[in-house]
Amino acid sequence: MSKATLKNLEALRDEMRRVKVSAVIIPGTDYHQSEYISNHWKFRDWVTGFTGSNGTAVVTLDKAGLWTDSRYFLQAAQQLEDSGVDLHKEDIPGEATITEWLARELTDDDVLAVDGRLFSLVKANALEEFCGRNGFRFAADFAAADRVWADRPARPLAKAFVHDEAFAGESASQKIGRVMAEVEKLGADAVFIPALDEIAWTLNLRGDDVAFTPVVISYLYLSEKGNVLFIDSEKVDDAVKAHLKAAGVKIKEYDDVEEYLGKVSVDTTVLLDPNIVSDTLARALECYKVYGKSPVSGLKAIKNEVQIAGTRKAMERDGAALVRLFKWIEENAATGNYNECDVWEMGKKFRAENELYRGDSFGMIAGYKEHGAIVHYTASAESASTLHGEGLLLIDSGAQYLDGTTDITRTITLGNPTADEKHDYTLVLKGHLAIGRAQFPVGTRGSQLDALARIYQWEEGMTYLHGTGHGVGHFLGVHEGPQNIRLNENPATLQPGMITSNEPGIYKAGRYGIRTENLVLCVPGVKSEEFGDFLKFETLTLFPYDSRLIDLSMLTAQEIAQVNAYHATVRERLTPYLTADEAAWLAAKTQPLA
Repeated sequence: MSKATLKNLEALRDEMRRVKVSAVIIPGTDYHQSEYISNHWKFRDWVTGFTGSNGTAVVTLDKAGLWTDSRYFLQAAQQLEDSGVDLHKEDIPGEATITEWLARELTDDDVLAVDGRLFSLVKANALEEFCGRNGFRFAADFAAADRVWADRPARPLAKAFVHDEAFAGESASQKIGRVMAEVEKLGADAVFIPALDEIAWTLNLRGDDVAFTPVVISYLYLSEKGNVLFIDSEKVDDAVKAHLKAAGVKIKEYDDVEEYLGKVSVDTTVLLDPNIVSDTLARALECYKVYGKSPVSGLKAIKNEVQIAGTRKAMERDGAALVRLFKWIEENAATGNYNECDVWEMGKKFRAENELYRGDSFGMIAGYKEHGAIVHYTASAESASTLHGEGLLLIDSGAQYLDGTTDITRTITLGNPTADEKHDYTLVLKGHLAIGRAQFPVGTRGSQLDALARIYQWEEGMTYLHGTGHGVGHFLGVHEGPQNIRLNENPATLQPGMITSNEPGIYKAGRYGIRTENLVLCVPGVKSEEFGDFLKFETLTLFPYDSRLIDLSMLTAQEIAQVNAYHATVRERLTPYLTADEAAWLAAKTQPLA
């Protein structure tokens, strides 16, 4: 599939030979350590042919590998076929890590090189230490993409726009004040913010520079002596200039950032998040530096009342659009005239009928039958399966609205569900319901809840390899931190105002995939003088489960009541948005379980 990239791989190796580099690591990120990136930075994709959002390539003069996680194992295997790049699976026992593999492949005095603009300070330092321990040399100035990628897409120049305070619930000036108050607590008088979503949140600024995530390619420097946004001037119109001026923010060119940082007064103490700031820009600062987690991450994660109210309304409109989509699927699947790509197009059509819609929050995953087992499957004209009147269809989709971001997964049967399909669907549902009704003490971390979603599968010797939940932004990234729900330890605690996904699944390669996902809001729970305060979740997402796939014999009375109560809420809140036919369809889908 990826033979077309062989010439790109060899072009890179030619450049490596020219400058005497033995190995190069190419992450799938940009200068801002983003998960989703502009085409301008997709050098890893150009070299390997792999297009997933998570994956790191390593190229030597005679070998190449791609490391990715379980979400992309099947996709990567397909895309890397005949590419000259081998697949390496992350977090699998017995699989070599990148550094373990390099330790075997390199010899004394070999040069391991990276583009320091693409690596955080933490990651670059770790690689430099690795090289030192093994007798290799490390170089952080190998900007191969600048030299060998002849047809490289230009940096996006779409106009930035203001996210109105009526949706954001707080002015940019207020946010800057809150950020700087946290900066001062950490002993600094300035902060450099490279993360695009953090800049967008802080300044109430949005853009179209990255597919699915409404951010603007820029850097932000905040200090007691003044604030500066580094951005291509072509992207800034008069309205944005006035907005930034009112917030006390000056504008400089994007490419001026390194020079500017190099001239920051040595008397200034700058806070840097070493996991986000690039190695190149961190080293440009010659003043005193304080390293710590960006305060914006935690502030941004806790939504205010305006954002929460907006998200609830966005969920209602999104749910109504999904009623139209799933009704259309049921009415048309058996004709054999539509495929997985058509499902995505119809989903966009129904969502776009809402005036606050600003695009999808990620590329829809519409996986029919065996494609549902590819966790982050993306249908193409070549791969798309035609729908028929049987089998499972997994649809993971979401939208960006001015008042909120949505992310929902539903798995439905197109007809004749098997006993195995119903059994596995119900196992996933039980874990999903357990997270949804969880109540937990203040201070609980997501890793402490994760097993609630998995225990029913574990009892039968099954599991899934992805996390159970990720944070979700407000008209921003569909994936955000600091919180999550997964097995891996994460010190971030769940706090009121955080929105997190709840999405267990089961994947059986070559057969089907099942995932059920809602977004949940952390809210106060019971209060106890003896045991302290508790928290719980409010389910935000509004769309029915497929009762045709539920094995009632596997559910407890509590679980049945939970589904029935949820379906009653879905019916009540979505019906006002629907036509009579659509309301009748929804009523049938939300009938109480016997």
